Amino acid sequence: MPRAPLGNDPLEDAMRIGMIAPPWFPLPPQRYGGIEFVVSLLTEGLVARGHDVTLFASGDSETRARLSYIFARAPYEQMENGHHLEVMHSLDAYLRADEFDVIHDHDGLASRAMGALVHRITGTPVVATLHGPADPVTQKTLGSFRSELKFIAISDYQRQGFPDLDFVGTIPNAIDVEHMPFSRQKDDYLLFIGRMTPDKGAHTAIEVAHRLDRRLIMGGKVNEGPEREYFATQVEPHLSDKVHYRGEVDHETKVRLYEHARCTLFPIQWPEPFGLVMIESLACGTPVIAMRQGSVPEVIEDGRNGFIVDTVDEMVEAFGRIDDIDPAECRSSVQERFGHDAFITAHEEAYERLLGDGRSMGRRP
Repeated sequence: MPRAPLGNDPLEDAMRIGMIAPPWFPLPPQRYGGIEFVVSLLTEGLVARGHDVTLFASGDSETRARLSYIFARAPYEQMENGHHLEVMHSLDAYLRADEFDVIHDHDGLASRAMGALVHRITGTPVVATLHGPADPVTQKTLGSFRSELKFIAISDYQRQGFPDLDFVGTIPNAIDVEHMPFSRQKDDYLLFIGRMTPDKGAHTAIEVAHRLDRRLIMGGKVNEGPEREYFATQVEPHLSDKVHYRGEVDHETKVRLYEHARCTLFPIQWPEPFGLVMIESLACGTPVIAMRQGSVPEVIEDGRNGFIVDTVDEMVEAFGRIDDIDPAECRSSVQERFGHDAFITAHEEAYERLLGDGRSMGRRP
């Protein structure tokens, strides 16, 4: 089927796009779900620009795209041992490969294997966004598909970890800045948003708050298993009138916390491939103090929108300079580099490169 033209410009062709989200949480996510948030933002942006998008997600998702689903309700309770469910979900999209000009896969490793096979059989281009770090298992598995699949990285740091893959672009995560609240007036609390796991560093945020004698508000999901044990031993014993845990906060509560925080602590202990928390906080005008891990230096401009540190001592010291940061500069830094409009355009251009026609689609209203 030929693509339908958009408007009167023959160069602005609408694409038929199959968008595969992970099946575990509905889109847009009401609470936890960073990948789901990004996929929803991309899907709705592409639809708004006139593309014919079919979103493969759980049936309780909300979208202006065509919604196709295997699971009427997101099966998040089965996520830990649900690889077969992931395969069923992605297979629903790949069996319809001839309906699309391009398939964009955000699902797990099992889905990548099907994408490679479908491309080989049907010729439908498949691109996969990498949302995780370059651990040895992922590197080896994806390396097996490098001749069949194209990839999108979410940071230069992440991309460097996959030197053998064929990338069509590096496209950082984004947010719709205009729909994020902004305030110059700040309360006097520190904020931590993230899953309750050692990698995210909730225990470090607590240590910093204690040393500064400041109030700390924490919001984040606690999964069963090791995360529940971590929370019980490293977080819960420290909760008090100054250290508050709000649970898995919804989006509205989260952005309200960002808006009024004195600063957001991002004390990660792992090679973060992007870090959506950072740009969410900055968009609300709240500076970030972050450990120098993974892609942090690609997001935080030291001295402009926050501080990059290497130790707990440095994180404590940086707070003493937090009032040097202008909230308006925090928001501007996100508008310049991580805005919604440029994010959608970058994906359009990546799809065009994937299709091989060499045209730049430009920005659409």
